[in-house]
Amino acid sequence: MVVVYAGGHISGAHYIPAVTLGILIRGKISVGDSVKYWIVQFIGAAAAAFIVIYLLGDKVPTDSAMMTSPVKGMIAEFLGTFALVFVVLNTATAKGTEGNSFYGLAIGLTVTAMAFALGSFSGGAFNPGVALGISLMHMASWSDMWVYLIGSLGGALVAAFVFLMCNKNDK
Repeated sequence: MVVVYAGGHISGAHYIPAVTLGILIRGKISVGDSVKYWIVQFIGAAAAAFIVIYLLGDKVPTDSAMMTSPVKGMIAEFLGTFALVFVVLNTATAKGTEGNSFYGLAIGLTVTAMAFALGSFSGGAFNPGVALGISLMHMASWSDMWVYLIGSLGGALVAAFVFLMCNKNDK
């Protein structure tokens, strides 16, 4: 939440690839700018993972936890990302909430709620960048990356299309 408020006025707080995808589908960012954001987001995720590995060293697991059910993990990632992107689109990009000061709180609480409700099924990444980071830190298995990608990108796509259906006059 704090980082959303801190960078929202600079970059639109596009910190995660799933949100950038939703905002791209919504029509508030170009494909070229999206690609630039995605490159920086993945570099940031990898840098954050390596910093954690460096700082915590021996506390970082050496073996990743296997996802017990890829189907449940994918559903959790889909639902959590759908909720996150839908909230971002409605609180930070919609005409009806223009100029609000609660968007960061709404976004932060959505991530918190989804992590508590769904985190035990997938680790609660809700974002390909976090999936990269937790895989680099051995907190998730690389063989489960497809679960994170399909779940989070699918949730972002559906959230963007639902937003567009619900807000036909919000261009």
